[in-house]
Amino acid sequence: MSKILYQGDLFADYFQIYLRDEAHPDLPDDYTDEVIARRLSAGPHAIILHTVRNMTVPVCVEWHDRRPATSLDAYQHVAESGFHCPSGQLVLAGLTDYGPTAPRLAVKAGALGVRVNMSGLDTLSEDELDGDDHYLVQLWPEAEPNDVRLLKSWPER
Repeated sequence: MSKILYQGDLFADYFQIYLRDEAHPDLPDDYTDEVIARRLSAGPHAIILHTVRNMTVPVCVEWHDRRPATSLDAYQHVAESGFHCPSGQLVLAGLTDYGPTAPRLAVKAGALGVRVNMSGLDTLSEDELDGDDHYLVQLWPEAEPNDVRLLKSWPER
């Protein structure tokens, strides 16, 4: 069973959107070329999704009772990982959004698996301000978080 926890637009300032445990404000701070190419970085209590535009982008976050099937053909870039959410409350925001007003998402407390699915990455305008890029974040309970795994890679232009 799955349900949509959030569907809307977020400002991906500095090409980043984060999802973190409400009680743990620290975000991953690894910005190597490898991390940027994976478009997903993970810390103990948070992930950062690296978008292709430094603009407002559409984001959907889904909750699944168990790890969902992978649909690589439907997306251009897919990466997954995990993190801990001991509070059962997630904060979803762009990097420079005002935290107290950012959306809160209720999830099962504990270790979470996360998969980031990206599509429309090749639709950016020449100035990279407009595009039909979409970001789907899937969450599920996990026994123990895994390191970031790249399941499908979209080559940079």
